[in-house]
Amino acid sequence: MNKFTKYYFLGIGGIGMSAIARYYNVKGYLVAGYDRSESKITDDLQAEGIKISFDENVSSIPAEFLTPKSTLIVVTPAIPVDHHQLCYFKEHGYTIMKRAQVLGDITRQSKGICIAGTHGKTTTSTITAHLLYQSQVTCNAFLGGISNNYNTNLLLSRDSNLVVIEADEYDRSFHHLSPYMAVITSVDADHLDIYETPEAFRESFEHFTSLIKTGGSLIIRHGINIQPQLQKGVKLYTYSAEEGGDFHAENIRMGNSEIHFDFVTPTETIADVRLGVPVRINIENSVAAMALAWLNGVTAEELRVGISSFSGIYRRFNLVFKSDKTIFIDDYAHHPSELKASIRSIRELYEGHKITGVFQPHLYSRTRDFASDFAEALSQLDELILLDIYPAREQPIEGVTSELILSEVKLKNKTLCSKEKLLPLLKNKDLDVLVTFGAGDIDKLVPLIKNQLKEIHNQLVSNE
Repeated sequence: MNKFTKYYFLGIGGIGMSAIARYYNVKGYLVAGYDRSESKITDDLQAEGIKISFDENVSSIPAEFLTPKSTLIVVTPAIPVDHHQLCYFKEHGYTIMKRAQVLGDITRQSKGICIAGTHGKTTTSTITAHLLYQSQVTCNAFLGGISNNYNTNLLLSRDSNLVVIEADEYDRSFHHLSPYMAVITSVDADHLDIYETPEAFRESFEHFTSLIKTGGSLIIRHGINIQPQLQKGVKLYTYSAEEGGDFHAENIRMGNSEIHFDFVTPTETIADVRLGVPVRINIENSVAAMALAWLNGVTAEELRVGISSFSGIYRRFNLVFKSDKTIFIDDYAHHPSELKASIRSIRELYEGHKITGVFQPHLYSRTRDFASDFAEALSQLDELILLDIYPAREQPIEGVTSELILSEVKLKNKTLCSKEKLLPLLKNKDLDVLVTFGAGDIDKLVPLIKNQLKEIHNQLVSNE
């Protein structure tokens, strides 16, 4: 890796890719890349001095990157094998690495704190990074979301050899990592287009545990059904929100839009911790993050300050708009378990309110494999508006549409809707609590929905 002076990213607008691009840009390397479409992330990267093309033709590659010996190509799995630029790089002898391989190299040169799991890993890793970064310990971090505290997905520290990394299970990417410490939040089956069976999915997490360096630690959620394969000298801990374990919460108090609890460790209890983002699922995520921080020397007072000052992650249960009439939340949830947890949290926060959910399914294969589970989760809403499937890296699968989910949803108020017709549909609804869910491009609709709700609110105020 040290022989390269230039880094070119195929899929640079992805949340994980952009963090690595920022890292090398800050380190003084020449960085550029390609992405399929413009976004806030690509806008920000360009503002930071990184050249980005949105045309896959070879002529779009900046001339200074037409140097195979000094340029490393970093590619995301979302890039198709027949992509023009990728084919050019292959034909001309460039070194090409997956994002996970680059992160793996970074973990081998540092103390990697790697958070894995079907869901919860982005929030847990971002809380972990915040707890460490605001303490005397500090850290570096490659995050799977934009931290609201720092408005970035990359944290850098010259004083720390710790690096927090979200360990992605897709395509077995996390098998390239060499963790010093690791957390596993959940192993609910996903990505069956890659793994084929839930058993193979679980086995990939078991192999991940074997990669933890001697002298390190594994912190696993209490009750997870895997058999860790730990090297000699690796310590094993368990955690939970309130089901016991080496690290857990006790004396949970909820009220007045606040959550407080006592954080229990193997040797001490840290009383009266207040969550900065008072959502129930964040109790469990925070316990895992605090366990990592505590094991790395963050003090009790620093943990209290860090948890209370954590302000969340872009598109993770974000309160977008609030008026006397309507509350609008946006959430990245795209797996049935995530949807269940998110909807349950909304019910607790806004008890007695009507909840209207807009969900954009992500991937044909995931919709096919979990249609019934999606329907069960979405049936916990009061009203559902279901958008078309966002394909991401996939080609359509015959017979797989959003109707597979809708047909099993046990709600009277349920509607199929295109993205183009969503705003007019919402405009004519009496909305109480509105939530948008999904990992596709539904986020592009969020500011438009927000502006429409603002206009409706302002019109009502002016008519009073």
